[in-house]
Amino acid sequence: MRRIKLGRTGLIVNANGFGALPIQRIALGDAVRLLQKAQENGIDYFDTARYYTDSEAKIGAALAPVRKDVVISTKTGAKTPEAFRADLETSLRMLRTDWIDIYQFHNPAYVPFPGDGTGMYEAMEEARRQGKIRFIGITNHKLTLARKAVASGMYATIQYPLSYLSTEQELALSGACADANVGLIAMKALSGGLITDSATAYAFLAQYGNIEPIWGVQRENELDEFLSYNSVPPTMAPDMEVRIKSDREMLGGEFCRGCGYCMPCPAGIEICNCARMSLLLRRAPLSVHLAPEWQAKMEKVKSCLKCGKCKGKCPYGLDTPELLCRNYEDYQTFLTKDRS
Repeated sequence: MRRIKLGRTGLIVNANGFGALPIQRIALGDAVRLLQKAQENGIDYFDTARYYTDSEAKIGAALAPVRKDVVISTKTGAKTPEAFRADLETSLRMLRTDWIDIYQFHNPAYVPFPGDGTGMYEAMEEARRQGKIRFIGITNHKLTLARKAVASGMYATIQYPLSYLSTEQELALSGACADANVGLIAMKALSGGLITDSATAYAFLAQYGNIEPIWGVQRENELDEFLSYNSVPPTMAPDMEVRIKSDREMLGGEFCRGCGYCMPCPAGIEICNCARMSLLLRRAPLSVHLAPEWQAKMEKVKSCLKCGKCKGKCPYGLDTPELLCRNYEDYQTFLTKDRS
């Protein structure tokens, strides 16, 4: 069973982290069974966020009896120290714990530092002194901010989207984190579902040695897939290299990662899926995304207000309205072919 050391935290965790965003979509009982099965089979790192509706509560219900045996990270999107403290107390209550191992600023538009006038980092330090959190972390989707956080020496961990579709500049975070003794946690290791071979995704990141991937898990068969890697960890092979090359050619460049930070849309468009529909059509069975439910979602693209709010919030700087337009046109082409 491979294990990863999270930098200067000294925490050593299973090389499969459990990303708990998807469990907000399933019933409490199902989530509890999934989380407990994960823990009973060796997964000991669980990542969630205040933003993920009832995810924290489900983790609390499942893992409170084994709290000392697991590492839990959660996140706050608070903008003021007062809201920060309220979020922290809510998270502690929902997670049924007295402490959070890694408390993270959730994709802020800047990197909080001591003395920057916001009081946010000071609030983190206060919570750490009180024993409510053990280590201070930050998550981000912007490489410039991730690099700044690593270089600052203020953060024990950084969480950033990393996969075999990442650029060389993004993957260089691994070396920077190793040099700075910062724990590196990889979100979006399957690139929001566009990567369909988890073994290749696992093997690619495992080459770096210090990257802890957190896999979004919602179904038992998904969990079983990752649990199988505990006993037989995938390693890079020639067929994987071919797959990576092919996927990079198809998916590289400007594409929607499905992070959802552009949401909600004032026109009710499900941007995080509609703006990448062309890729989803080519990566999943057509019947799924050509069903009436998805046709209705794609039709909403025609009501785009061109307000630019989604473009302004995209951490990757994408022209989201243009992406929506292109994906809608491509979708209509697929629909026409399906009906003929």
